[in-house]
Amino acid sequence: MNLAEIAALLALGGVAWFWLDSLKAREAGVLAARRACAREGVQFLDETVVGRGLRLARDERGHMVLRRAYEFEYSLTGNDRHHGSVVLEGREVTLVDVSAHRPPASAVVVDLR
Repeated sequence: MNLAEIAALLALGGVAWFWLDSLKAREAGVLAARRACAREGVQFLDETVVGRGLRLARDERGHMVLRRAYEFEYSLTGNDRHHGSVVLEGREVTLVDVSAHRPPASAVVVDLR
């Protein structure tokens, strides 16, 4: 094998690793979203998450990891859709947000009935 073949083989291995790692991270994101929706008593729609961002970050130990952001949709009644999000650093879930259906803390809600 010459140097070009070795470089191509290493590049192919890197792409395969990234693809498999991304599948495992997405699976962790789906599981986190499903659990958060069950905890909040809302419906996890489409049973999937959609990738919205990928970047390098440092974890709490200072190691470089890939930070992946995912979005998903959930519903209170089945007739509405709200957006939630999941953030993973490596394969560790660092944030799950299912608060879009709640009014902001500073909002004043007035019942006009």
